[in-house]
Amino acid sequence: MTSDLNQNLDEQTVPLMEERLTVTKRKRVTDKVRVSTVTETVDSLVPVDFSDVEIDVVRVPIERDIDVVPDIVTEGDLTIIPVVEERIVITRQLVLREEIHVRRTERRETSNIPVTIRRQRAVIDHLGPQTEGQIISEEEAHDDL
Repeated sequence: MTSDLNQNLDEQTVPLMEERLTVTKRKRVTDKVRVSTVTETVDSLVPVDFSDVEIDVVRVPIERDIDVVPDIVTEGDLTIIPVVEERIVITRQLVLREEIHVRRTERRETSNIPVTIRRQRAVIDHLGPQTEGQIISEEEAHDDL
């Protein structure tokens, strides 16, 4: 019997205990803001350059005998266009009858044109803190920016 007692003492077990901690989190709304945009129109004057070209045509009589038809010549803003005529005389001869002088004069003027421009600005309304934390639903949790 003593051997049974010794055997029981050797086989005795001591239970061990362990505490485990589980942490869960919940999102809460503590403050809210609203952001919106406002489109405004601004009237302003935009300077625009306009140009205008005037043409002066002057016929210059020449009446000079020539051997070859002259080329059209451009000198700065002046273009000279030769006008020739064939005249029958005892001999055939080219005569420069006249030149047409074409002069271009360019004028520039700046005018203010009224235009409407649109622009946006952000309006942020602070809605204030919540008095008690409001739990965010699962759908709202995914909509966070």
